[in-house]
Amino acid sequence: MSRLVGFMFAACLLAIGATSVPAANPDWPKSLTLATASPGGLYYVYGETVTKLLTESLKITVDHLPTQGPAHNVKLVESGVAQLGLITMGVGLQGWNGTGDWTAGQRFRTMRALFPVYDTVFQFVTLRRSGITTVAQFNNQNIGVGPRAGTSGVYVPAMLAAIGISAKIGNGSFNTAAANLLEGRYDALVMAAGVPFPALKQAEAKEPLVFVSLTPEQIEAIRKAMPELTISEIGSGAYSSLDKTYTTLGVYNFTIGRDDLPDDLVYQLVKAVFENQPRLVKATSAASETVPQNAVKNTFLPFHPGAVRYYREVGVKIPDALAATH
Repeated sequence: MSRLVGFMFAACLLAIGATSVPAANPDWPKSLTLATASPGGLYYVYGETVTKLLTESLKITVDHLPTQGPAHNVKLVESGVAQLGLITMGVGLQGWNGTGDWTAGQRFRTMRALFPVYDTVFQFVTLRRSGITTVAQFNNQNIGVGPRAGTSGVYVPAMLAAIGISAKIGNGSFNTAAANLLEGRYDALVMAAGVPFPALKQAEAKEPLVFVSLTPEQIEAIRKAMPELTISEIGSGAYSSLDKTYTTLGVYNFTIGRDDLPDDLVYQLVKAVFENQPRLVKATSAASETVPQNAVKNTFLPFHPGAVRYYREVGVKIPDALAATH
């Protein structure tokens, strides 16, 4: 009898241990898809790491989907092809209000804010041997900006137009853009991305780059046309080609999710990302900005109720106006 009691006691302990690791809720979807961006970009690296840690933490399959970038991701989340997506808040604002050309007047209102990602920085880059030292010299040049529906693809033509620069814009993957610069098919690149940007790091490993600065007057003119853009800086040493702080413009990134995702799923998802933030930082230093306090960088997009629950638990104030009820 004592052996039976001992066996039952051991079985109880095993059962308790088994339930200490949350299993996937039967009401949750069996899988999720995170829309990212083109290979060679930071979204792709960041998104791949996020999906791996979420697959482990949530006990459901979370896949990352290569896309053209934020505008494309907003559409994919709206249609349900993806349940999660990475966006810049500028593109998010255009989608929410239906004001960007890419929206064709449609307002995309299915998306909800989940968690902050990092600052996307506009990087004006050319080869040292090009002799280009000012953005004004981009006039009439071949400029690579990455995927057409990405942040660069959406913003850069309008930014250049705001400062009177006419350029021949080239679209394609970030890796292809960097290769085209090295091979002389592009005279310069304007990449909106986190820092350090993989495609630029790969390019400067082959040839020295020059980070070309906007003038204060150009920054003022661009911000007047696009007030959602803010002043950003890249610190000296972030790239081997940078020996001093580089001042430019930027726009913040967030991860969005569909409004119909279960509240407890989103709560556990957001919690898992922040609790595993060191793992994200190991994949890319830009993830040092993925912290709950940066939720305040979102000023217009309603947060998913599951995300609101998490932020309020950890003491981050979410305005009532941004606390969605679905």
